Amino acid sequence: MMVLYGRRLAMTVLFFFALAATYETLSGIHTYSLVQNMIAKASDHPKKTDETLIQAEAANHTPSLEESFDWSKYPVKKVVATGYTAGEESTGKKPGHPSYGITYSGVKVKRDLYSTVAADPSVFPIGTILFIPGYGYGVVADTGSAIKGNKIDLYFDSVQEVYKEWGKRTVDVHIIQMGSGKITEEEITALNEDEAMQVFRQNYLKNMKEN
Repeated sequence: MMVLYGRRLAMTVLFFFALAATYETLSGIHTYSLVQNMIAKASDHPKKTDETLIQAEAANHTPSLEESFDWSKYPVKKVVATGYTAGEESTGKKPGHPSYGITYSGVKVKRDLYSTVAADPSVFPIGTILFIPGYGYGVVADTGSAIKGNKIDLYFDSVQEVYKEWGKRTVDVHIIQMGSGKITEEEITALNEDEAMQVFRQNYLKNMKEN
């Protein structure tokens, strides 16, 4: 590849000099410096192309939430985290039930950049915002008869996602904000539509579609 590029460059140099000699003879204008600049640009092109590709690749890389913020400034609590769905296997409710997909707080279950999660209100009051490594932001909006003490239940859209993406883990969650005991649909929507977080949200939604 380097040999081929060297031959092309040599031919380009010869062509430029021949062109310069002809132009100088006809016009009387010295073109040596002009040719030097043209050769320099031609020889430097591959390097610039490589740099451009590297820069473009870097620009297309969206860092994960884990590597984008200093999580050490937030309190940490070790919990056992499981996954649940809105379905009968988790809630005993089927589609069509008036309370299907509705959390204890009254908001709808949601898997987004900020997802609804269940917790023991005596540990994490309704409205508490957590960051769960490997899952993302969780807003405590639900409770559960089996979710007592240092346990949380993370919402997923399907049973398959629960097993594929999570299962059961012991994790250190970061407490971003303790809740007041209530949360509204409008507040969760505002969190997910926060302009400063859209780059992360779009990356998250893209990964969800790919999976």
